[in-house]
Amino acid sequence: MKRVAAWLTTLFLPAAALAGDGKPGDFDYYVLSLSWSPAWCAQEGDARADPQCDRGRRHGFVLHGLWPQYEQGWPDYCRTTHNDPTRAETAAMADLMGGAGYAFHQWKKHGRCSGLSPRDYYATARRAFTGVTIPPVFTKMTKTLKVPAEVIEGAFLESNPGLERDQITVTCKEGMIQEVRICLTRDLEPRRCGSDTIRDCRLKDAVLEALR
Repeated sequence: MKRVAAWLTTLFLPAAALAGDGKPGDFDYYVLSLSWSPAWCAQEGDARADPQCDRGRRHGFVLHGLWPQYEQGWPDYCRTTHNDPTRAETAAMADLMGGAGYAFHQWKKHGRCSGLSPRDYYATARRAFTGVTIPPVFTKMTKTLKVPAEVIEGAFLESNPGLERDQITVTCKEGMIQEVRICLTRDLEPRRCGSDTIRDCRLKDAVLEALR
């Protein structure tokens, strides 16, 4: 009964508590989102002829974003006194994100809510990304496979001994492994994810697209 009540409560939260305007710097933790590039390319990137999806790029898990999060819900598109990033600042993130345009979008939607300047926000996102060990097996995916989503999670847990199961979630989209999301404190230490963040993909035969 308590679980049902909690679920119903989330349905009637004010819209601003789930998404929308927020006060820069006013959040509880970060979600580090790592996108499986081949899946994104198959679902969206190819239709855009995005350079990230060119053969030979061999992008695996790339930085989707570092998202300020509430214990329930998240802020986005916050108003901030900081100027938007320069082209040089967004271009410098292309090595992790697959392209400079994604860096600007992430700043606009999430970075402004961090309370940081663009330079500091990108530096924090880079530290968060490099603080996670990507399992080596994902750098050698020459064939498309069907695997349980929990296998992806298990590989990350094995490669990151300080990480616990309630601090990571794997998402799927259109039957494909989409993202790995890791919850971090404001000091970038692993922490338990909020209940609305933990939405594990339960597929037993999720498609893991091969590297390009």
